[in-house]
Amino acid sequence: MTSFKERTTLNETLSLTKKSPAKGSFSYRTTRAISRIFNAAQMGFAEAYINGLEIPDSVMRSAMKASMPLFFRYFPGLLAPYEWVLTESDRTAEGSKDLMKLQYDLPQTMLNQMLGNWELIYPKYSTGFWERGAKDLEESQMHMIDQIIERLDIKDGDNILDFGCGWGCVPNYILSKFPNVRFTGLNLSHRQCEFMRDKMSDPNSHLSSGRFALYEGDLNEAKFDESFDKVLTVGVFCHVGNLTRAFQKLASIIKDDGKVFIHIITVRTPNNMSSGFTHKYIFPHGRYWNYDAVPECDHDLKTVQRWYMNGMNYHKTLTAWLERFDASQAQVKDLDYGMDYAKFRRMWRLYLLLLGTIFSTCDGEYNGNGQFLLTKA
Repeated sequence: MTSFKERTTLNETLSLTKKSPAKGSFSYRTTRAISRIFNAAQMGFAEAYINGLEIPDSVMRSAMKASMPLFFRYFPGLLAPYEWVLTESDRTAEGSKDLMKLQYDLPQTMLNQMLGNWELIYPKYSTGFWERGAKDLEESQMHMIDQIIERLDIKDGDNILDFGCGWGCVPNYILSKFPNVRFTGLNLSHRQCEFMRDKMSDPNSHLSSGRFALYEGDLNEAKFDESFDKVLTVGVFCHVGNLTRAFQKLASIIKDDGKVFIHIITVRTPNNMSSGFTHKYIFPHGRYWNYDAVPECDHDLKTVQRWYMNGMNYHKTLTAWLERFDASQAQVKDLDYGMDYAKFRRMWRLYLLLLGTIFSTCDGEYNGNGQFLLTKA
């Protein structure tokens, strides 16, 4: 059996990093051409499935489990369908309005059913942490936030920014643990902000404590009256196209001794990855950054510690979401999705099946979550 290091060397055959053939070279053009063919084939299958092709879940999982290890280990360049996936984009974020429409402004009832909505754990659209023996999705999300508290070294009295705070799950849980912590949530989704505004007037929610402020908008537009002790961001950097500019902004809003914690889907392959299917239907301009991408952008912020969270955690989370999604059909089938519900259901089932299987490929060794602790450079 080859080691991870040895397999990484083999990856360079069809990877597109700084060490790879120059852009425009024959090798580069060949890899890009093959990746376009591979993406077209993947998209053809996805479109057929969405439009009614019947394939049992077990068959799809088996096919992906047989093929995906080959791509991760030997041909990762084929998993980057577009050139913009490989490097930083000119703009900090791309496709943000499309992203809100396709992903975060879906009917809240459907999202609550799939993601869960409990007293402390509001809908949270990121992985749970299962390695501490969580018995269910709710507990796995608690363990995930407990891990953030430990690694960001949150102290009572900290003033914290949650960049891309979703439905306010992380602030709500942390506020319940620390009576003097203050939070600001930054979010571009109007519907998610409406969810949090309702919680801010609910006496049973910790968002109503007077220690939570909400800013609706994006990072570039945001202006704050004070600097923060800590910044945390969970999942958002899959939608950020320019890490350098984003880090420059974050560095400008933390104190000189402040800390930034980034939790992001990441891949331990030589280049970034994406999917034509998820780009079109789920996450416009979403990409999975290479595990080294954040440390390589050490300009305004520097990485002082990083961790790799095995992909089996996300596999279990996506499996739980799929089970909850399937179990909730009676409650969600008549909601407004802006398209025929049967098509929406097949599209989302494919998404949950596809990602759930990909994260479990090679026992989660290649595709998981990266966590990074940064300070001012």
